[in-house]
Amino acid sequence: MTTPILETSGITKRFGGFVAVDEVDFRVDPGEIRGLIGPNGAGKTTLVNLITGIYPPSAGDIRLDGASLLGRAPHRIAGAGLMRSFQVSRLFGNLTLLENLLVPYLALARGAERAAGEERAWRFLELTRLATAAHDLAKTLSGGQRALLQAAVGFMNPSLKCYVLDEPFAGINPVIKESILTLIEHENRVRALTFVIVTHETALVRRLCGRVTVMMGGRIAAEGTLDEIARRHDVIAGYLGKAGT
Repeated sequence: MTTPILETSGITKRFGGFVAVDEVDFRVDPGEIRGLIGPNGAGKTTLVNLITGIYPPSAGDIRLDGASLLGRAPHRIAGAGLMRSFQVSRLFGNLTLLENLLVPYLALARGAERAAGEERAWRFLELTRLATAAHDLAKTLSGGQRALLQAAVGFMNPSLKCYVLDEPFAGINPVIKESILTLIEHENRVRALTFVIVTHETALVRRLCGRVTVMMGGRIAAEGTLDEIARRHDVIAGYLGKAGT
């Protein structure tokens, strides 16, 4: 079997008496684009926070490329090659777009030279069609542009192996949404990067993701292709029931 690039074993998170993530076994293979879906409150973002070191798990293990991530701070996890985005874009508003892109490169690339970082940053500015605004402050961007820049920032990690994107398409216009989609597809095809994408947008899951993981009630309810999931009447009933409350 292929060694998974990202794997959790029995990962659990308790907040007092509330179990937000309950003994989740989650495996993503190298080069995969995995969708992570489920109703609000299913535990998706909590799982992402556990994987990326924002929360310490109450139990279980998390491994990146076979190495445990337990006890590592988020910046150490990023240095190991696991990046994430946030539902609300977290950029340095008083830095330019170019400078925002340089931050992870200069922080994580050992012996990095600014010139090499700038060359890499300009490539992503061109890919995202943000090059004309390269020297503008990030705080001047629209919400959609901020989401696009945040996605591009993650790709600046020179050690990037797996990128976890939490609702990257929420609340943005179709043009910028297409730019993010194209960026993901390009980096997956050219660099064989692995992605985990949390989203509620079924059409985008169908376009991007070969396999989908469904979370409900802090547990994995189903995994498979989107068509296979659609035939699971128990999952659909639970999903719609919770989503409609």
